[in-house]
Amino acid sequence: MWKKKVFNQLHVYLNHLRKLYLNDKQFLLLSAVLVGLSAGMAAVCLKTMVSLIHDLISRRLSFTTQGYLYVVLPPLGIVMTVFVVQTFFKSSFQKGTAYVHYTIAKGSSLLAFQQMYSQVFTSAITMGLGGSAGLEAPIVVTGSAIGSNYGNSYRLDYRDRTLLLSCGAAAGVAAVFNAPIAGILFAIEVLLTDITVSALIPLILSAITGALCSRFFLSEEALFRFSLQEFFSLHDIPFYLTLGLTIGVFSLYYARVYLGVEAFFLRIKRGPYIKAIIGGVALGVLCLLFPPLFGEGYEDIKVMATGDLRLFLQASLFSDWVNQPFAPVLFLGLLLFFKVIAAAMTVNAGGNGGNFAPSMFSGALIGCLFASLINATGWIKLPVSNFTLVGMAGMVSGIMYAPLTGVFLIAEISGGYDLILPLMLVSVSTFALVKYKQPFPLDKRKLAKRGHLLTHDKDKNILANLQLHKILETDFYPVPFEGRLKDLIHAISISKRNVFPVVDESQQLKGIILMEGIRDLMFKPELYEQYSIAELCQEPPACLEALSSIGHVMKKFEETGAWNLPVVQDGKYMGFVSKSSILTLYRAELVSQSKDFI
Repeated sequence: MWKKKVFNQLHVYLNHLRKLYLNDKQFLLLSAVLVGLSAGMAAVCLKTMVSLIHDLISRRLSFTTQGYLYVVLPPLGIVMTVFVVQTFFKSSFQKGTAYVHYTIAKGSSLLAFQQMYSQVFTSAITMGLGGSAGLEAPIVVTGSAIGSNYGNSYRLDYRDRTLLLSCGAAAGVAAVFNAPIAGILFAIEVLLTDITVSALIPLILSAITGALCSRFFLSEEALFRFSLQEFFSLHDIPFYLTLGLTIGVFSLYYARVYLGVEAFFLRIKRGPYIKAIIGGVALGVLCLLFPPLFGEGYEDIKVMATGDLRLFLQASLFSDWVNQPFAPVLFLGLLLFFKVIAAAMTVNAGGNGGNFAPSMFSGALIGCLFASLINATGWIKLPVSNFTLVGMAGMVSGIMYAPLTGVFLIAEISGGYDLILPLMLVSVSTFALVKYKQPFPLDKRKLAKRGHLLTHDKDKNILANLQLHKILETDFYPVPFEGRLKDLIHAISISKRNVFPVVDESQQLKGIILMEGIRDLMFKPELYEQYSIAELCQEPPACLEALSSIGHVMKKFEETGAWNLPVVQDGKYMGFVSKSSILTLYRAELVSQSKDFI
């Protein structure tokens, strides 16, 4: 109760401040700081909770002598997550950045209030007990929900609410990695599709605030940091280019396998707990065989950067093979191909996490393996740590389709820009390959197929924001399929339209009649009883389903050349959509979007 009073008092104070002292631009900047502070603290809480769970487990239990824990803890985490979701958050819980994309495109940038805290609790349980995914997607949803609900509470319009939503996401990413530039670029590349220079200021304020939260409250051990051990050499450029293309190929494999595992779990219809047990036990077995799959894997990335691959075998069931030639390389190769399966099982079996950390883990593995294999030939000596770092940027680019985010994230966590050229080379080459083969990233493909995705194409975004039910016209006068020409004449006399839907007794659409098609019969009363409606009606150029996207609707207009098309739901007539109405709304939205964000 006291928390609610505090929030209410703060809300009253900010409203008072807004009315008396701040204009709209100044209030938006203040809001960006407050959203960044809230999202940053949420990220701190999430990282702290996961760290506490890990510490509690490691103090009381030993994975070295109690290997069965790898099999027990991950399924326990997934089952507990499902229990929490089913018990407390079932009606409003959504996972992943795809939910944020959909909300921006179709949900007026309004995320459920519970998403501000439900993501933190569920992902902490999943990841704290060994889920093989990442915390970044949950914190992006959390930060986005904070920005969305803040904007909605002060009745901000869609544009400002979307900006604050992105500010929350930027602050969350900045806080998790202590990388404000990466947080800003993530919001621009992944969430915002139409950005102005003035919109950068709120994003910068939020990202800086979020990063300061993590810097102030989290220890150095909790932050993912690297120190460059070797300098970049121009002679290594061909190898970096080859690495980028290799990561591009693996990114396509990653997406295909992930979607395959997702489809497998969608086919399981025996309830969420059975799904959680199946996926959790399978994940536990993988973790037993390959211990680095347990958890996010950031500590293991630091081990890869050392180049001593034998350290992985020493902590596994295959420790007896540690001195066998190529045994460590084989182990990491298998680890690479199973990581995507482990991540997909964690999320789709019922756990809460994302693909950011798994993609970085996989990229580090590829970079480490690539450099190690080249070095094993004795032809040249490549810096394993540099290739490990650069590989992470490549996979972020290949999975998230965010090359700038990958470049500057690695630059920030490594403490400098000495690797900026290879980072750019690998990220761009990876991105070019995956973009050529697949236009949409992993988490956006389903939305793209349904037409529920905003892109950097402004015209498509405007059309995507229009909703069919809002432009449905219902003033067309339907005529009965069993009727006669006289019934049509009556409809013409009281209607202002020149198109008439033909329906049967159950309101199923049977066809349409164009007034110009029966003009020669209209003034011949002697024919009114001779012709039936069934004889006069014709098939419409196309029928639209009530859930069709505006993009699909415009495509049908272009294919048919029609200006009015009927809309049906399960075959029942609902109304018409006119091309002119869509164009009118498009022009109005274009004028609105020509204004600045602020």
